[in-house]
Amino acid sequence: MTYVVTDACVKCKYTDCVDVCPVDCFREGPNFLVIDPDECIDCTLCVAECPVEAIYAEDDVPADMQDYIALNAELSKSWSAIVEKKDPLPDHETWAAVNGKIDQIER
Repeated sequence: MTYVVTDACVKCKYTDCVDVCPVDCFREGPNFLVIDPDECIDCTLCVAECPVEAIYAEDDVPADMQDYIALNAELSKSWSAIVEKKDPLPDHETWAAVNGKIDQIER
């Protein structure tokens, strides 16, 4: 089982999770992070660090966010690794409570 970044991260891109990842499995896009399922070791450390609760175990991803499982796998192939914490996006507070943002992901 791997972990999956979901909807709450879109247009927020908090990177607290990156600092605790022992295998550098996070990949960074313009306004979203994903987890490389081939690199994730299922350590669970990132889950508690996410301030918007965007990270789920693959088996626990809510039904309305199942598309994020394939999306993490797909985007992790082309996005670069992120290995240290950065500031969230400038308007992160506005977007943190918005749901249904999959169409807002910049590739």
